[in-house]
Order: sequence, then C-alpha cells, then structure tokens
Amino acid sequence: MLSNHKIQLMLEEMRDISKTDMAVYTEKGKMVASTFETEMDMEEAVVAFSDSMAESQMLSGCFFFKIEVDGALEYILLAHSSSEEAYMVGKLAACQLRNLASAYMEQFDRNNFMQNILLGNMLVVDMYNKAQKLHIEQAERVVFVIEIEGKKDTMVMETVKNLFVTKTRDFVTEVDEKSVILVKDCRDMKREEELHSLASMIVDNMHTEAMVKVRVGYGNRVHNLQDIAKSYQEAKMALEVGRIFYMEKEIVCYSQLGIGRLIYQLPMSLCEMFIKEVFTDGVPDIFDEETMVTIQKFFDNNLNISETARQLYVHRNTLVYRLERLEKLLGLDIRKFEDAMTFKIALMVMSHMESQKNEI
Repeated sequence: MLSNHKIQLMLEEMRDISKTDMAVYTEKGKMVASTFETEMDMEEAVVAFSDSMAESQMLSGCFFFKIEVDGALEYILLAHSSSEEAYMVGKLAACQLRNLASAYMEQFDRNNFMQNILLGNMLVVDMYNKAQKLHIEQAERVVFVIEIEGKKDTMVMETVKNLFVTKTRDFVTEVDEKSVILVKDCRDMKREEELHSLASMIVDNMHTEAMVKVRVGYGNRVHNLQDIAKSYQEAKMALEVGRIFYMEKEIVCYSQLGIGRLIYQLPMSLCEMFIKEVFTDGVPDIFDEETMVTIQKFFDNNLNISETARQLYVHRNTLVYRLERLEKLLGLDIRKFEDAMTFKIALMVMSHMESQKNEI
C-alpha cells in the first residue's frame, strides 16, 4: 500500500491548513503516521472500532473514521477533537486518504497487470476482463527494453518514469535486475523514425540524468494486448543480436537486424561447417587491432581504397599492401565484392560461435 512517509506528509499538510491533529492506524491497531502524541494506548480502541459496524464514532477524545478501498478496510483515521471543525476535517482527510490509496492500488494493479502480460502469465480472456476493469484500452504499442550497464538502482527507474510521467497511456516497469521496460503507446507516432528518436532521447537522458550507459532495443508495433509479450521478446532479441554483431550501436531495432538475425538462429553445426569451408587451413591468427580497424574502415567505405586510405591517414599503396598481405593469409581478396561478403559473414559467424561458447 501507500508508504508511511506519504501518509505522514498528507497528515502534516492537512494539519497545517486546518490546525487539526490527526493520526492513521492499520485495522490491527498499528500506528502508520501521526501529527500528535496520543494520551493513551489507542491500539485496543482502534481494533474495537475496526470490528464494529460503525463508519465513524467519537472515542477517547478523537473522531474515528474507517478508510475502505475496493470494499476492504485498509486504515483507521483519527481526528483530534480539540477544534470545532475536527469532524469535518476528519471526513475530508478520510476522503483524501481513500483517494490516494485507491489511486496507488490502481497503479500497482496496472503495473502488475502489465508485468504478467510481458511474461505471458495471463490467459487471453482474463487479460481483457482485467484490462477493462483497469481502464486499459486496445492501442498500438511498442516495447522498449532499456538495458543498464552495471548495477541498476532506483535513480534509473525514476529517470525513466519522469520522462513519461505525463503519459498515462504508457507503462514503465521491470521484470529483472538488469533492465527497465517501457510499453509505449505509439498511436501518435506514425513514422518509424519517431521510435528511433524516442530511443535516442532515452539514451541521452540516461547518460545525463542517471549518469549510466544504456542500450535500448525495441520490437515491432503490436495492436493487441496479448501481442505485447511478442514485442517484448523481439526487443530482448534485438539487444542480444546487437550485443553480438553490432556492439557499436546503442539503439537496436528488431526490424533492422539484417543478416545478424539469420546468423543468430543458425545451429553451431552449420556455423562450424561454414567456417571450415571458408578457412580450409583453419582460422588464421591475424585479428589484431590494426588489421581489424583496416578491414572495418574498408567495409564502411564500400570497398573504396582511396577513401579508406584517407580516413586511415595512410598512403594508398600502404593500404593496397595490407590488403594483398591479408589475401595471402585468408585466401580471400576482400577488394572483390563476393570475397568481401564471404569474409564479413565469416566474422559474424565467429562472433556468434564465441558468444555461444561463453554462455555454456
């Protein structure tokens, strides 16, 4: 339920306005918050009032009020009767506390409901009945998974919530210790670029506000509640594939995984067979930092030797020499499109195999 601190703040604000002291107890007689010290032990009086049929009554110098939420007794509020307006102030405070508790319970239920949907823990019939009760409508949604580098703390969760605090149609929740999940209502976001911009905004804010590095993966748009779990799994897969093949990317979209998606789903037996076909004499030991930077720049510049040499700050002939040396070691001339494509796929397959070995 509500935190004791929030209830205490509410009582103090009411006291400052009305000059009436109040206290809140559980139905078992345990004090939750108070703005005054009671003259006697109220536990027995509170329990007796809880068990009675009365909605309110005067007892031991205080007005007692019952706070029920969804038909269940949650709190007993006491208003000290030192002022003439104590009864009216107590009624107002009871109403305020009831509304706060109801809002908190609804938010808790909505959050718990979305967690169960994400994890696939609900039957479709139960899902729609519960959604109607919680006033959650059908809408186009996308799931974003925000993966935190290092240990997740409360600051991370609060930062994400603050970004979407005014968006009542969005949900921010968590199902594990490594990530925060945003279920985004995207009815107003018609273009795919807007989803990428939103992910970029999340990354930037986490860097500046929470001072943590994050990677964001997001799935496809879905229209039905039961498909939210599918978008969640897609977002998780986007992050996993991105971690293996696209380490330099902070934002990974499931619909743009490209060839990485295919390689990720290959069994190890096929991967090993492919590597043996490409490197008949075994994988050469050439993957030092300088060689990999040269290859990556060459691929980034669409096999353009002049532009690659310019960006590497080397003479064109120096780059040609490096590529010829690489051809002798690999048996592949990556200056040719077909050999370059074969080698690129081989690198991705080796990354996938290495990732699988690390998981064992």
